[in-house]
Amino acid sequence: MSPPVSAPPQPRLADSWRRARAKRRPSISLTPLIDVVFILLVFFMLVSTFLDWRSIELNVPTRTAAGASMKGALLVEVRPDGVRLSGETVSLDTLASRVGERVAARPDQRVLIKPAAGVALQETVRVLDRLAAVGAADMMLIRNPGR
Repeated sequence: MSPPVSAPPQPRLADSWRRARAKRRPSISLTPLIDVVFILLVFFMLVSTFLDWRSIELNVPTRTAAGASMKGALLVEVRPDGVRLSGETVSLDTLASRVGERVAARPDQRVLIKPAAGVALQETVRVLDRLAAVGAADMMLIRNPGR
């Protein structure tokens, strides 16, 4: 007689689970990530504030009208060591109050702003902005003749 044929051993349940798990690679879906990034983008676009760009209007004197435009005008010099009004060194607050008084008396008061060499543009814009805040509407920017 032949020896009894035994059936192959049945795999245990834990072994089959490990094999099935080893065969399947975890897949990472990018769709939820893209959705979240898109929602954040839309959120920040809607919530963000946009800068309020203000412009300062400047009149550039022409060569023919330069002599007439200088008469009776206030000269503000923006220098590296400070601001001067008609030759007198003043603080920015004093400059604003004096120009504000003159503009209140004469609304058509012309203000000439002359930045010196080496002065940062931001400093000149700060003076222009301050003068515009006190009501100076007729401002002219004068460049140095040596430039």
